[in-house]
Amino acid sequence: MTSAEKSALIQRGVRFAVTGVFVTALHALVAVLFINFVAPQPPLANGVAFTVATVVSYLINTTWSFSARLHGRTMLRFMVVSVCGFFLAMFVAWAAQMAGLHYLLGIGAVALTIPAFTFVLHNFWTYR
Repeated sequence: MTSAEKSALIQRGVRFAVTGVFVTALHALVAVLFINFVAPQPPLANGVAFTVATVVSYLINTTWSFSARLHGRTMLRFMVVSVCGFFLAMFVAWAAQMAGLHYLLGIGAVALTIPAFTFVLHNFWTYR
């Protein structure tokens, strides 16, 4: 890997991380607003918030983090990675629970695993 390729990879990674922080905050904001102004149902609110956050994540990551064009193929791949990330998060949390770990360790494991997993898949599959 050349120096320019390493630099581009780091830039994509930083942009991906910034986008992730923004989208996580957006998810929380949408969920809170939904609960307070639409319906006091946290599961439904989080489902709506997840959908909004995923769409915004696709738009920002495509155009800014990975400097790609919006396209049906990348959108489909992005959604596949998102679904895989969702199931991996559930699995990691379950594995931590089965190992008898405190739930906060499970959340920490999810927080460390899922962003790395999704970045690698997006970098080497979604946007290639």
